[in-house]
Amino acid sequence: MRIIVMGQQAFGKDALETLLDAGTDEVVAVYCEPDKEGKPVDPIKEFALEKGLPVHQPANFNDQDTLTTLASFDADLMIMAFVNVFVPEAARDTPKMGSICFHPSLLPKYRGPSAVNWPIIMGDTTSGYSWFYPSDGLDEGDCLLQWECPLDPDDTVINLYFKKIYPSAVSSVLQVCELFRSGNPPRIVADESQASYERRCLKKHAHIDWHKPVAQVYNLIRGTNPSPGAWTTLNGVEVSIYNSQRVDGDGISGRIMDISEEGVTVQCIGGRILIQRVKPSEGAKQPASEWAEAINLKIKDNIGN
Repeated sequence: MRIIVMGQQAFGKDALETLLDAGTDEVVAVYCEPDKEGKPVDPIKEFALEKGLPVHQPANFNDQDTLTTLASFDADLMIMAFVNVFVPEAARDTPKMGSICFHPSLLPKYRGPSAVNWPIIMGDTTSGYSWFYPSDGLDEGDCLLQWECPLDPDDTVINLYFKKIYPSAVSSVLQVCELFRSGNPPRIVADESQASYERRCLKKHAHIDWHKPVAQVYNLIRGTNPSPGAWTTLNGVEVSIYNSQRVDGDGISGRIMDISEEGVTVQCIGGRILIQRVKPSEGAKQPASEWAEAINLKIKDNIGN
């Protein structure tokens, strides 16, 4: 098959490399976002140029010249691997078999741009990814295939995405091509009763309320680690919280219960959080024990005030 790869960043680059290494299909063009001033060249663009592939970076896909160029590649399929720009129907349907798009959640759950963060924050026990037939709706359309994995109680965004979803998803691009090559690719109709859309997970969503149940606090910390980073305040000064553990213990919520080489323990409702790594508003990431010593933190101090 003749393939157009549309994508960006490491996932787009690795999906492209997987296709080229397999050699089963011909990649005829690569599409990625326009260059951004002051930012490094996108890895997928850099890799595609190294391989001598045509690279196109249209600002939008509504322009007739852009559609004409897209059609000139006479592609069978367009693989959309990590795409943030809106691609209208006219562009999606240009290849003979249309387009297929990747999304890092079990659609129709967690449509939206922070699909790895929210399952952790919400305390889900499973996650995964989907390849779906995109429509004009955000992450809407029937699925070609889905892959599910356990979401363990201590998984962070890094664990879930880079250690579980990412390796399988990159490899699955070959399965995607094989399903289309078969001539009868599946269409799994979305159960809209299970659909959810969550907005981009921003700093405002990552504010810790230590007076919540400990499970909710812990899920928020690990679901925003490393980005956007959960945060709290101490005497009005912000500090971001990264590595942590959930531990047992009772007491007054929002109070420092222990300080040791392991970190700083804070009481929540029904349990405690052992903070292990922080980033002060001014400074680099550091062990919580070093931070506590630097600011002369004391047991029974209140945090989040």
